[in-house]
Amino acid sequence: MANEVREIRINPIVPSESVLVATARSMRPKKAEELAPRDTRKFVETCPFCVGNEDKTPPAILALPTGDRWELRIVENLYPVLGDNRSQTNLSFGLQQIIDGYGRHEVIIDHHAHGIALHEMSVEHLALVFGAYRSRMQQLFESNPRLKYVLVFKNFGPAAGASIAHTHSQIIAMPVVPENVQREVDNSSNFFRKNHQCIFCTLIDEALTFEATIYDRESGTVRRKINVGQYVVERGEKFIAVKPFASRFEWEVHILPLRHQSDFLDVAPEDLGDFARVLQRTMARLDAVIGGAQYNYFLHSVPHDPQRGEHAHSYHWHLEICPRTSIPTGFELGSGLFVNTLSPEEAAERLRAAEI
Repeated sequence: MANEVREIRINPIVPSESVLVATARSMRPKKAEELAPRDTRKFVETCPFCVGNEDKTPPAILALPTGDRWELRIVENLYPVLGDNRSQTNLSFGLQQIIDGYGRHEVIIDHHAHGIALHEMSVEHLALVFGAYRSRMQQLFESNPRLKYVLVFKNFGPAAGASIAHTHSQIIAMPVVPENVQREVDNSSNFFRKNHQCIFCTLIDEALTFEATIYDRESGTVRRKINVGQYVVERGEKFIAVKPFASRFEWEVHILPLRHQSDFLDVAPEDLGDFARVLQRTMARLDAVIGGAQYNYFLHSVPHDPQRGEHAHSYHWHLEICPRTSIPTGFELGSGLFVNTLSPEEAAERLRAAEI
């Protein structure tokens, strides 16, 4: 293959996390994740999340707008991974430690229409959804000082962990900071101490301004060329969608505020429209290129722990969108090294070229 890529890329945010980009692997026989079947119905009589079936879920914590004609509802998860209905003392015996599984697990029914896709939602509705995320996150943090982190995420498709077809996302509030978020926080803090700037801001600046041509020392041929905007997928006035240089998944895209901001709770209401527009267009590009792929997205924001103030200048909140187009192999699970069979440069180019 003339343009074959085989290289290990280091994640600049978390250097201990590496990605093996091996485009030749895409030619091997394999079973890809099946496209998630699109149930485009607006209403399903047996669906507990559909309008008119409100009695099949716990009472609404929040409904917008209020009344019977809601566009969004937040309810308790009937099968929570964490809960606040009981409390036990933390235990320690030898090296074994137990922390009380206190927290909250809630479901956001993020549209009344059963089978609507994210890119089919209006910009105004997506702004409503993320405004509800922010509002509920704030309320959860204020409800109990033991809560150090609130994770917002969305699963679409069985391979991504979705058990109900009706479009929805979830919120989990917990007394510990997830390890992957803590590693981002720690490494961005280390970078800030050495360079006096946010690593996320630096990567955005590089994506928008940096270009380079690297030549082979002996032959003089071009080994690598990086163009300005090569990793940019979509850009708004306040937000940008970029393809990570060390993408774990073939079509992974991150959305970040262009201006430094560590806490999602600090996003201005008037800026949510621009964020929603960038998200909608990014999801439309993904749909145009790979169709009904199954995916997860995660909202990573600064933890609300005692060091929150220290990380205000070094951490940068962001949304990670991870389409699931392949099944992890034993090598990936055993080594912790992600294998990406599509170069991030090609993926970004194809997404930018998509007609939406």
